[in-house]
Amino acid sequence: MGNRPVTLFTGQWADLTFEEICKKASSWGYDGLEIACWGDHMDLEKAAKDPNYVEKRKEILEKYNLKCWALGAHLMGQCVGDLYDVRLDGFAPASCKGNPEKIRAWGIEQMMYAPTAAKNMGCYTVTGFTGSPVWKFWYSFPQTTEKMVEDAYREIVDLWTPIFEKFDAEGITFSLEVHPTEIAFDYYTAKRLLEVFNYRKTLGFNFDPSHLIWQGVKPHLFVRDFAERIYHVHMKDAAVTLDGRAGILGSMMTFGDTRRGWNFRSLGHGHVNFEEIIRELNNIGYSGPLSVEWEDSGMEREFGAKEAAEFVRKVDFEPSNIAFDDAMKS
Repeated sequence: MGNRPVTLFTGQWADLTFEEICKKASSWGYDGLEIACWGDHMDLEKAAKDPNYVEKRKEILEKYNLKCWALGAHLMGQCVGDLYDVRLDGFAPASCKGNPEKIRAWGIEQMMYAPTAAKNMGCYTVTGFTGSPVWKFWYSFPQTTEKMVEDAYREIVDLWTPIFEKFDAEGITFSLEVHPTEIAFDYYTAKRLLEVFNYRKTLGFNFDPSHLIWQGVKPHLFVRDFAERIYHVHMKDAAVTLDGRAGILGSMMTFGDTRRGWNFRSLGHGHVNFEEIIRELNNIGYSGPLSVEWEDSGMEREFGAKEAAEFVRKVDFEPSNIAFDDAMKS
């Protein structure tokens, strides 16, 4: 068993109050939470401005013997860099509905609050998304020009540089989850993003193998090659079940449909090789949380969340501090 804390990302539990998910997570054996900044769980503005709000959040965590190392601001970050469509209306307040400029302004404002909120909560990083002005053009018909791609990366740099300056001022990092719909969604787009930001230390990755495996990327190699940028880790599984009918793009079927070519699965029920990942995390000296992001439309979620915590503790192990063959020396 390793020493890394096992946490639960609360994004998929935002229908519950903060205290309810704290109570449940504690009973399932988690060490802490990666707190999602929506629902009742975390108000970024209040956490940035109101010490009393922060103290009450900390009291609830302490009541259930939980800690917090990271805040999750995925929805707000998506609104910063995305090319608008009506789906973003569900992320921003109702007063912004249908207004791309207002939605983006709200997203930027929230992300400016995020590092202060994280610092006040005693966290070291904020996980999340950046959005992408060019994701919707990933398939090059009508033709996507290289200039369109270059302009998209430049737009992300322009939008996020002031936000990252605020992160730097508070001493907090931003951990981008490499994920479809983001400017960085696979190995080479992630590499390009680091390059256009001149490898700014503020920007690292919330490593999540479930989004890489179905694209054909070997997750452990991502850890190896981006060793200095793995700031946070999501433990999440996916199964690739191409059967000759289903395609890798999901066929416009909802998650959980067993005809899909791939689905997110509860930990240990998919095809991610977590042992290879743990070995690479040990090799790079990662000591941060292993945060369960629980998504499985085919399993009862409370059973899955408890089993997932047990799975992480079983699969995690510490690196060796001796060479195994030293004992053979005379």
